[in-house]
Amino acid sequence: MTANISEKYQLIASDDELCLQLSGDWLFQSGIPDIDPLLRDLPSTQPTKLSFNCEQLGRWDTGLMIFLVGLIQSCHKSNIDVVRESLPEGVQKLLRLSFSVPERRSQQREVLGQPVLAKIGNVTIEMQQNWYDMLSFIGEIFSAFLNFLRGRAHFRSSDLWFQIEAAGPSALFIVTLISVLVGMILAFVGAVQLRLFGAEIFIANLVGLGMAREMGAMMTAIIMAGRTGAAYAAFLGTMQVNEEIDALKTVAVSPIEFLVLPRLIALVITMPLLCIYADFMGIVGGAIVCASMLDISFFQYFQQIQGFVGLSHFIIGIVKAAIFGILIATAGCFRGLQCGRSASAVGYAATSAVVTSIVLIIVADAIITVLCQVLGV
Repeated sequence: MTANISEKYQLIASDDELCLQLSGDWLFQSGIPDIDPLLRDLPSTQPTKLSFNCEQLGRWDTGLMIFLVGLIQSCHKSNIDVVRESLPEGVQKLLRLSFSVPERRSQQREVLGQPVLAKIGNVTIEMQQNWYDMLSFIGEIFSAFLNFLRGRAHFRSSDLWFQIEAAGPSALFIVTLISVLVGMILAFVGAVQLRLFGAEIFIANLVGLGMAREMGAMMTAIIMAGRTGAAYAAFLGTMQVNEEIDALKTVAVSPIEFLVLPRLIALVITMPLLCIYADFMGIVGGAIVCASMLDISFFQYFQQIQGFVGLSHFIIGIVKAAIFGILIATAGCFRGLQCGRSASAVGYAATSAVVTSIVLIIVADAIITVLCQVLGV
C-alpha cells in the first residue's frame, strides 16, 4: 500500500519493510521536499528496514544529501535499518564520509550553564593540570638550555637571528612611541605637584629614576608580551593544529630545542637592549616637557639626572628586563604548545599567553622590588 506520496518521493510499505522511491531532479536551488510528513509516517508503520528505489532518480546535488542525512538520522533513532546499497554509488560515498567523520567540538572551555561548584571544580582541575604542565615545560627548557651550553642543542642559527630581528629592531617603533609618551606623562604628573613648591628641576629625578628602575623595563615587557608573546603562541599553536609538532617528534627532533630555545634566547638578548633604549627615550620625553613648559633647558635636565640617577638603578632595570624576557618567551611558547586542534584554540592560546605574561611580569616586578628594598639596592 502507499503510505505517503510526494512529487519527488513515494513511500511504499509492505509488512515490516519500507521502500522509498525517489524520482525527478533533487537540486538544492529548486528546493528540498519537506521531510516532516515522511518522518511522522515512519513510527506508525513500525518498520525494521528501509530501502531505496532510485530507477527514476534524475540529477542530484547537496539537496538530496541533506534530505537523506536527516532521514537516516531519524531512522537510527527509531531503530530502523537503512539499506544504502540501493542508492547511487556517489551518494553512498558521500554518506559514508558524512557519518564517518564526527563533528569537531570547539576546544574552548564550556562552563556556561554549569553549577557553581562544578565551575569551581573545573577551574581547580585546570589550574592543577596547568601547574603540572608548566613545571614539566620549565624542566624541559632547563634541560635544553644545558644542551645549548654544551653545544648539543639542535636548532638552526638562522632561526635565532631571525627571532632576534623580529623581537628587537622590528619593535623599535612601538617601543619608541610608548616610552616617549610614558616619560612625558611622568613629567606632567611631577610638574603638577613640584611646581607648587618651585622644585620643577626635580622632575628630572622623578623621570630618570622612574624610567631606569621601573617604567622602562615594565612598559617594554608589556609591549613585548602583547606583540611577541602572542606571536609565539599563535605560531606554535598553528603548528600544533597542523600536526607539525607531532612531525618533529616523529623524526626525533625536540620541539623545545628546535622551536622554543631560539625564541627564549632571542628575548633574553633583546629585552635588556630594548630596556636601555626605552629608558633613554623616556628620559627624552620628560626633557621635551621640561623644555617646552617649565623653562628647564636640556643641559640642566640631563645634568640633574646624571647627578641623581646612578648606574645601579639602570642595572636593576636591565636585570628586570632580562627576567621579563624569560617569562614572556616561556609563557608564549607554553601556551602555544598547549594549544588544541582548532582555530578557536589558537586564538585562545594567544590570548592566554598575553594574560599569563602580564600577570607573571607584575608578580616578578613586585618580588624584585621588595628584594631590592630589603637588600637596600
